[in-house]
Amino acid sequence: MLFQGQVVIVTGAGQGIGRGVAKTYTELGAAVVVAEVNEAAGNKVAEEINSSGGTSLFVPCDVRQEADIIRLMAAAHERFGRIDVLINNAGVSRFKDLFDLTVEDWDDVLNTNVRSCFLASREVAKYMKAGGRGGSIVNISSTRYLMSEPNSEAYAASKGAIASLSHALAVTLGSDQIRVNCISPGWIETRDYEALRDIDHQQHPAGRVGTPEDIARACLYFTDPNNTFVTGAHIVVDGGMTRKMIYEP
Repeated sequence: MLFQGQVVIVTGAGQGIGRGVAKTYTELGAAVVVAEVNEAAGNKVAEEINSSGGTSLFVPCDVRQEADIIRLMAAAHERFGRIDVLINNAGVSRFKDLFDLTVEDWDDVLNTNVRSCFLASREVAKYMKAGGRGGSIVNISSTRYLMSEPNSEAYAASKGAIASLSHALAVTLGSDQIRVNCISPGWIETRDYEALRDIDHQQHPAGRVGTPEDIARACLYFTDPNNTFVTGAHIVVDGGMTRKMIYEP
């Protein structure tokens, strides 16, 4: 049980990638703090983990709110006495015509996706530093940091910022033995995998669309207590899709 005795916080853990990441860590012995703005979804994930023999704590958290993030870290430390890993996964996408995209839309996406990573990393680092053991932070970006579709300006900007923030944090926090890395998922199906078409899978050199567990395994690599030489890194997990050259017939 590689993560036995460790405490892992996953933001946006009520569904999708966050849910998959949270469950994977509990299977390897970690106690997981489920941070989620949707209380029904967050409670459900925590109950699923606890009923299957894992250890989980649900903490309601709107990552746009500094006070909520401060309370999240305090609640995790109060319950478990330590924090070893933070997965900054919470995020929103809002694809909207550029000329209809309001400043409020822009700010909401950037605050949810980027500012939350800054705030959560800053606050968790205080506990990791005080604990004297260091720790590991993983920020979830997206392949949208380097490629786009029309009308994705706010989302693309936020994911690019996350990638840059990650290496800056890695340099700043290195002396405190806190490692910071970044993952950019590609197409990760979080709903009905069986509904995908053959053409969906064939777009990927790996031969299939991704799953939340694919991202979870990347998180495990970055946060492995033995991987102390891995920091400031950025890995794309997309089945090779961004490397495939496509020509229109």
